[in-house]
Amino acid sequence: MHFRKRGSNVLLDHINGPQDLKGLTTQELQQLAEEIRQFLIEKLSVTGGHLAPNLGVVELTLVLHYLFDSPKDKFIFDVGHQSYVHKILTGRMDRFDTLRKYKGLSGFVKRSESEHDVWEAGHSSTSLSAAMGMALARDLKGETNRVVAVIGDGALTGGMALEALNHIGDEKKNLIVVLNDNEMSIAPNVGALHHYLSKIRTDRHYQKAKDELQHFLNKIPAIGGKLAKTAERFKDSLKYLLVSGILFEQFGLTYLGPVDGHDMDQLLELMKQADSIEGPVLVHVITVKGKGYSPAEADSFKWHGATSYKIESGQMLKAVGPPMYTEVFGSTLIELAEKDERVVAITPAMPGGSGLLKFADRFPERMIDVGIAEQHAATLSAALAMEGLKPVYAVYSTFLQRAYDQVVHDICRQNANVVFAIDRAGFVGPDGETHHGVYDIAFLRHVPNLIIMMPKDENELRRMMKTALDYNDGPVAIRYPRINGLGVQMDEELLPLPIGKWETVREGDSAVILAIGPMLQLAHDTAELLKREGLNVRIINARFIKPLDEQLLLGLEEEGKPIVVLEEGSELGGFGSSVLEFYSLRGFYGVPVRIIGIPDEFIEHGSIKEQQTEVGLTADRVAAELKNMLPSRQKRASSQH
Repeated sequence: MHFRKRGSNVLLDHINGPQDLKGLTTQELQQLAEEIRQFLIEKLSVTGGHLAPNLGVVELTLVLHYLFDSPKDKFIFDVGHQSYVHKILTGRMDRFDTLRKYKGLSGFVKRSESEHDVWEAGHSSTSLSAAMGMALARDLKGETNRVVAVIGDGALTGGMALEALNHIGDEKKNLIVVLNDNEMSIAPNVGALHHYLSKIRTDRHYQKAKDELQHFLNKIPAIGGKLAKTAERFKDSLKYLLVSGILFEQFGLTYLGPVDGHDMDQLLELMKQADSIEGPVLVHVITVKGKGYSPAEADSFKWHGATSYKIESGQMLKAVGPPMYTEVFGSTLIELAEKDERVVAITPAMPGGSGLLKFADRFPERMIDVGIAEQHAATLSAALAMEGLKPVYAVYSTFLQRAYDQVVHDICRQNANVVFAIDRAGFVGPDGETHHGVYDIAFLRHVPNLIIMMPKDENELRRMMKTALDYNDGPVAIRYPRINGLGVQMDEELLPLPIGKWETVREGDSAVILAIGPMLQLAHDTAELLKREGLNVRIINARFIKPLDEQLLLGLEEEGKPIVVLEEGSELGGFGSSVLEFYSLRGFYGVPVRIIGIPDEFIEHGSIKEQQTEVGLTADRVAAELKNMLPSRQKRASSQH
C-alpha cells in the first residue's frame, strides 16, 4: 500500500456523517476506501486495536452507509470489533487518538457513543438474533426501516447464529444478512460449515446458471399445474447439483453471491439487488482480512488485535519482561502432556489467544479446536473425561459464561474430570466490559464438585496445573490473569499442592489480608504502607477459592483480628462472599470482614491499572479501609507514627 503523509485525506476530511457519502461517485468511494485504510493504519500504529478485521470491511461498510440511511436503518455488527470504519463514517474520526483508552473511544460498538450504534456486543454470534428482534419490532410498530446484520464466517459456526437463521427463515421477515467471509474468525476457521463456504467460494458457475434458468422459466407463458411444479423441481435439482448457497436457501433465505468484497461496483449492484427482494436475504461477501497492509494480509491472526507498531516494517512494539501467564500455561501443558498421553487440549476457536499453538504443533492429534462453540466444547470435554482422557478446556473467563449450563449439567453434575484453564481472569484493559473476567468466581463457586484455584505467580500456576491433572475426583478450574508473570524462579520438579490449603506469605499481628492472584502484590504494597505507621499486616495467599481453608479461617475467628479480602472479581457472590458465608453458616457473626473487589457495575475500557484505581483496588484505599476496622487504641497508635 502507498503511504501518504497525514493531511492528504482529500475526501475523508469532509466526511462528517453518512449523509456526506450520498453524492460521491463509485470512483470517489474507492478513493475514500484507500484514505480510510491509510487513516486506520496510522492511528492504530499508536493506539493498537483490531486492525486486520477493520481493513477487511472498508468497502462493505462504505456501501452500507452509501445505500442505506443509518440510524433509521439498523446496522448490527457481530462482535463489533470490525466497526472502526462505521465509527469513522458516523462522526467519530476526531476521537481515534483515544481509541481503547480510559474514557476514550471504545474498540467495540457502543450505544452511548452514537445514535448510529444500535447494538453492543463483544462476543460472537449474537447479530442474527438481534437483527430478527429488530425486524419483528419494526413490523409490530408498522415501520419500514431496513435491518442489516454483518456476521463473519467464524461467528456463523456459533450455535446461536444457527438458531437465529432457523427462526429468520421461518418468519420470512425483510432483513439482510451480510456474510463477511474472510476464512477467519481470530484463528483459521474449522468445521464442516467452513468447508462448505470454501466450496461456494470456488464455484463460479452457480449464480450464472441459476439466473439463466430463472430467465428461461419466466419466458414460459402461463404454465400451470404439473408443469410449474416440474419446472420448480428442476430448478431445485439444479441448486443441489451446483451446491452454492443451498444450505441458506433451505433455511429460507434468498442467497446472493459470492461477491468480491473489495470491488465497489459489484458490491453496490448486489446490495441493491438484496434490497429489492422480499423476505430475508443472505449476501455472501468475500473479503481479505488485513486488506491493504501487507503485514496484516500476510498474518491476519497476528494482526487481529494489534499492539502499537512501526508502520513501514510492521514490527509490533511490546514491553520486554517475564512471560505472560498464558505462555506459561502453554509450555507447562506440553511438559505435562509429554508425560501423560491422556492429556488433550480443547479450545473454542482460540488456539493462539489461549497459548496452545505450540501444543498443536507438538501434539496435533491431541489438539481439538471446535470453532466458536463454547457450549459444545464443554460437553465434549465431559465426554472425553468419561472415556478416560484428561481434557484441558482452555477458555477466556468472559467466554466461559456462554457455557454455564454445560458446566453445571454435563461436567459438574456428572463429576467429570475436566480441567478448566480460565484465561483473562480479572480486568483485561482496553477490551473493556465485554471481555473482563470478573464473574467466573461468582458463577462457578456455588456449583457442587468443582475445585477453583488461582496462582500468586507463574510458578504456582505450574504447580496448580500439576495438581489439577493429578486429581481424579472431579472437575478443577484454574483461573489466571492477562498479565506478565513476576519473573520468579521455576521449580524443576513439579509437585502438586495440598487441596484446599492456603499459605501465609507475610506474618503480622495487626490485621489480616486474604488475597488471590495478582491481589497478593496489592496486599504487599498495602502492608508496606501500614508498616510505616507501626502496623504489621499478615498476608495470606488464598490460592484455593474453593474449597476454603476451613482450619485457617477458624483460627482467624479465634484471633478476632480484622480481615480484608482482596479480589479482582465481583464483590457480589465472589471469594469474599464465600468467607462471609463460612462464618455466617457457623454462627460466627462477630468476625470483622471487609470485601474489596469490583462493585455492582460494568467497568469500561482503559488500562488495567486505571480500572483497578476506578474501583478502589489501590494500596491507599485498602490501607484506609483496614485502619478503619482497627480498634480505637490501635488507630491512635497508628496515627502517632
